[in-house]
Amino acid sequence: MRLHLDLAGEARTETARKIILAGGFPSNGGPSVPDVLSRNLPKELYAHTLEATDFEKLRDRLVAVLGSAASAFDATAVALEAGAREVHLFARRDRLASEPVIRTRGYPGACDNYGSLPDALRWHQAIRFRRAGSTPPPDAVARAVKFPNFHLHLSAPWTSAKPFERRLLATTPDGNIAFGFVIAGTGYRVDLAKTPELAAFSDNILLWRDRFSPSADEQDETLSAHPYLGSGHEFLEKAPGRAPYLRNIHVFNPAAFVSFGLPIGDVPSFKRDIPAVIAQISRDLFLDDLASHEARINAPIADDFEPALYAPAVWRTQSVVAAE
Repeated sequence: MRLHLDLAGEARTETARKIILAGGFPSNGGPSVPDVLSRNLPKELYAHTLEATDFEKLRDRLVAVLGSAASAFDATAVALEAGAREVHLFARRDRLASEPVIRTRGYPGACDNYGSLPDALRWHQAIRFRRAGSTPPPDAVARAVKFPNFHLHLSAPWTSAKPFERRLLATTPDGNIAFGFVIAGTGYRVDLAKTPELAAFSDNILLWRDRFSPSADEQDETLSAHPYLGSGHEFLEKAPGRAPYLRNIHVFNPAAFVSFGLPIGDVPSFKRDIPAVIAQISRDLFLDDLASHEARINAPIADDFEPALYAPAVWRTQSVVAAE
């Protein structure tokens, strides 16, 4: 594969036999920004938690945060610590997610063999996680809650937002509220067609929606966009024979979640998934070069030593008179 790189503005080309995609959460398609922000507000009024935000500029301002997982609470706490006048966090759910669903399958048998589970079981676990929600760390919640000017809005998705003087006006279940800035702690999307390094051939990559048809009560467009991966986290072809090079691209980022049941690339995945990816790469490269390895295995081998080393001790038949 030919890799076209941009290194500090300098174009460079490299050739590789194997690629590991390990760019973390943003590398699957980008941040997930709600339409209520991206379609209605100028960019200077909002940011995603992926972006570098100058929190000092939020001092004495009324700030909104959308989302209720770890990054949303982290952004909330930093804004409060930077001197924001008030921070309002808006969650869609009627309570904060607190059930760590992934831990139920964290024991060695389930974790080590997760990729071999039936598709229906893996899909159900992904649905279960989506419905339970991503849990913020308790200390991240406590960090925000200790501020009297922090306000948590439950069951409060925004229905609209529009510029309002130099601020924005949000329509929420709790009324219309004007904010100076809004931060989206709303996670990331998986959309391989929006990933620059994959866009040119993303339509050849097998996705979960191509391989598995869930029941009516377990439909989920977000999860169905995840790639359906092989045992070594490699991409598989949607149409066999059309893109055989895909087996040489290995996914070590959260796009592997549905296939392997963990946020791949986070610490809990290291022990299981790094050895699996490396073993697959080693096996593939070895078998791809089998002819040269076979020649090497069958090559003549020089002796470690000559017979002269042990010649004096070799027993030779001779007459022996037993002494009494």
